[in-house]
Amino acid sequence: MNKREEERLKKQQIKLEKEIARTEAMSIYEKKYSDFQAICGIDEVGRGPFAGPVVAGAVILPKNHPILYLNDSKKLSEKKREELYDVIMEQAVAVGIGMVGPARIDEINILQATYEAMRMAIGNLKVTPDILLNDAVTIPEVEIRQVPIIKGDAKSVSIAAASIIAKVTRDRLMVEYDKVFPGYDFASNKGYGTRAHIEGLKKMGPTPIHRRSFIGKYITE
Repeated sequence: MNKREEERLKKQQIKLEKEIARTEAMSIYEKKYSDFQAICGIDEVGRGPFAGPVVAGAVILPKNHPILYLNDSKKLSEKKREELYDVIMEQAVAVGIGMVGPARIDEINILQATYEAMRMAIGNLKVTPDILLNDAVTIPEVEIRQVPIIKGDAKSVSIAAASIIAKVTRDRLMVEYDKVFPGYDFASNKGYGTRAHIEGLKKMGPTPIHRRSFIGKYITE
């Protein structure tokens, strides 16, 4: 092995050790509640967009086999999120997804729809959690013990994993919607109110996946 190869391997090892340490630091809540067997992270995406569903993820990670590079989904590249999605789906003890569509959001408001999506995600787990680590909220009508953590997707590996599952699920769906409803740039904006989206809305009007309660000032009916 030449000196350049040794240096490369040394840098890789240092990088790996830093990532292990970072993952350890993001596992404080998992360690704090380690007496609980099935610790579940909960997070959602899609509260702010004009179109598409709100999606929640629920993930129970394996206790003794940490998944590296987990982080708040917003801090990861699309490529990294996709890679981690596959790793989480393969290695997690259980994954649940909940989704509430635009009509229901308009009916009950986005906060209640978010709670509903979270309850669905928990209900879709194949393992019943012993404790829930939630990103900032306490979910009504859930009897399992809950720990709300402010900015939890950056402080808990379980919540980070849930945020990745929810984000990738929703993004993939919006890319498909872009094929069904062209002209709103859904593949790029994922339903958020970008200039291209608003221009499409003003020109063509709302689609069945638009949230009427979000877009009133952009449409005339």
